[in-house]
Amino acid sequence: MTATIDTTVIDSTATPAELAFDATGAPPVGRVRTRDVIRGEWIKLSSVRSTWVTLLAAGVVTIVFGLIFSAVADSGEVAGRAALLSDPLDIALGGLSLTEMIVGVLGVLLVAGEYSTGLIRTAFAAVGRRTKVLWAKAAVLGASVFAVSAVAVTAAAVAGQAVYAGDLPTVPLTDALDVLLGATVYLTGIALIGVALGFILRSTAAGIATLVGAVFIGPNLMNLLPESFTDIFVKYLPSEAGSAMMTQVSDPELLSRGAGYAVFAVWVVGMLGLAAYFVRRRDA
Repeated sequence: MTATIDTTVIDSTATPAELAFDATGAPPVGRVRTRDVIRGEWIKLSSVRSTWVTLLAAGVVTIVFGLIFSAVADSGEVAGRAALLSDPLDIALGGLSLTEMIVGVLGVLLVAGEYSTGLIRTAFAAVGRRTKVLWAKAAVLGASVFAVSAVAVTAAAVAGQAVYAGDLPTVPLTDALDVLLGATVYLTGIALIGVALGFILRSTAAGIATLVGAVFIGPNLMNLLPESFTDIFVKYLPSEAGSAMMTQVSDPELLSRGAGYAVFAVWVVGMLGLAAYFVRRRDA
């Protein structure tokens, strides 16, 4: 008795999703849809407790530091960045310096952590098209940070100005919407830059060091250079573009609000584009 062996020619270029069969021997399924990848990334993000704790911590920091800075605004006890602020709304949002670091580091960890464990290889193999994983992670984290930031900066503005101890008039919430939107977009963009650095550097330590150095320490160091240099270049850094997005009164040393949005968008899109290039070109 001769056994008949049914052979199937498999295209070596097909993705794992295209080669998948169900238990009944149904034809291969199609490519993994983007919405399915996004759903998978959302499940991963929402199921990790440390991620939500970090997001909540970012919101709490924004509100609590805003309350502290506002409450002691006229006591001479404010130090650091808040000591340079005089507008009640700016003081209420004085905690954003720490918040942006938290969400940026979270963006790095979200990606670099998977590279360190090897989970990113599984994701790439399951999806097939690597850039889908990148865009899905960026979309999920960006939406999460935007939602948390919108609530946090609004609460900080309202609560901080409610306990403001200075003599300047507070800013009605309806007049502060541009500032609050700018702060929310800025925090979201910093998180996305963190995601991009995670894909580019594939190392938690390197990604965090680069983020902190380029976004937070770099602008302060560049201010030590001659003014002829800093006046031209510093205003185009991500942090300075973010300041322009959040300012109420036009500052000649900063970009206009519209230019700030444009420059910051170039930074975010450029970093994500560079990350996509490396994801396509390099092995996991």
